[in-house]
Amino acid sequence: MRPEEVENLTLLSDYYEFTMGNGYHEAGYDDTIGYFDLYYRTVPDSGGFAIAAGLEQLIEYIQNLHFTEEDLTFLQEKGIFSDSFLDYLRNFQFSCDVWAMPEGTVVFPNEPLVVVRGPIIQAQLIETMALLLINHQSLIATKANRMVRASEGRIVMEFGARRAHGSSAATLGARAAYIGGVAGSSNTLTDKRYGVPALGTMAHSWVQLFPTEYDAFHAYASIYPDSCILLVDTYDTLRSGIPNAIRVFDEVVTKKGFRPKGIRLDSGDIAYLSKEARKMLDEAGYADCPIAASSGLDEFIIRHLIQEGAEVDSFGVGERLITSRSNPVFGGVYKLVAVEQNGEYIPKIKISANVEKITTPGFKNVIRIYDPNTNKARADLLTEFHEEIPDNEPLEIFHPMFTWKRKTFHEFTLRKLLVPVFEKGKLVYDIPSIEQTREYCQQEVDSLWEEVKRFDNPHEYIVDLSISLWRIKDQLLHSM
Repeated sequence: MRPEEVENLTLLSDYYEFTMGNGYHEAGYDDTIGYFDLYYRTVPDSGGFAIAAGLEQLIEYIQNLHFTEEDLTFLQEKGIFSDSFLDYLRNFQFSCDVWAMPEGTVVFPNEPLVVVRGPIIQAQLIETMALLLINHQSLIATKANRMVRASEGRIVMEFGARRAHGSSAATLGARAAYIGGVAGSSNTLTDKRYGVPALGTMAHSWVQLFPTEYDAFHAYASIYPDSCILLVDTYDTLRSGIPNAIRVFDEVVTKKGFRPKGIRLDSGDIAYLSKEARKMLDEAGYADCPIAASSGLDEFIIRHLIQEGAEVDSFGVGERLITSRSNPVFGGVYKLVAVEQNGEYIPKIKISANVEKITTPGFKNVIRIYDPNTNKARADLLTEFHEEIPDNEPLEIFHPMFTWKRKTFHEFTLRKLLVPVFEKGKLVYDIPSIEQTREYCQQEVDSLWEEVKRFDNPHEYIVDLSISLWRIKDQLLHSM
């Protein structure tokens, strides 16, 4: 996005980030270094994996972090922030180190998608926006990829702007959906800002405006003969819509030297109507005319339509994608995992009666283990950040809770997933194009075994801790 289009969202933060920041400042913790992990706990829709997205917008947010005098006056009027802290904000300069998994990376619960290291006030301040951006786009990219996989190679288009939870959700949601694999979006602004192809033809209002359905089709085909897709369900799909479409294809489209680009079904029994439409189009000489379907679709309905033999070549998905209606919360969290005080590095842990909420302490990296013969991902290993795993000797990993569950790899390749994004506040990451990110996402999904990708009872992908990291966590659990 162009700099002039980036909104100053510095105050879009939970209020306690400022009360804690003021408290850290007053208590003399300005120079304390904090380490934070951003990760999620549960895969949406009981799936086998999620897709990381939103990093580019997090980068834009961090680069634009600043407090205007209007912001400072607002905070001053709250009456609880010291003048010294407000001066700190007035001179605010982001100086943290940030690592992240590139957008499009296949990710699993409890492994850091983003790691932030820096002055505690700064690292704490970005929590809300980091979670907002990564949670939202990772959720939509994951949902989109499920729908794309359900379509079994058929085109999927994102049509949900009018049902999104606000303009930002519509635009960034369409961006995330494109990363997840959809062919394009109805949202024109997402095309302008991010290069996601804008798609769309006509609504029912176009057909209703004209004296007859035939007149509406004829006018549209005359204006757009080389890209003519007709919406055929305004009145009666089989007795009116498709016959009128065929007539216009004969009289206008083919006479101008073009072939029809398709018809769209937006209501009714899509499976039945598509089969009947296919017969009628084929008999009229339009076997090459695609059939698109919309109307409340999601991955489960798409899968059922295909199983029923529906003659649908592409799907337009709306509210159930842009809101991830079946599972609308990604559930990412941002937790302190270590501090540096007076030159001493100290891992930190949060303990809970809910086992899934116990954090993994320490400054970490994520290493993916691949089968060198198939290039398929076998497992992920969380390690201390600078820990090196030998790749020339057998590698044994074990379940971090049920430690007797062990697996040994004899042939494997390793890849570190976290890459540097900011060093002392300076951007060091080359942001890929949206097309590169989309292609990378597809490669990532292709690296998974089919058992991990299935919708029903997917195989649980292994995410273990290195022995060194496990010992740190075990010792802290016992000491607490």
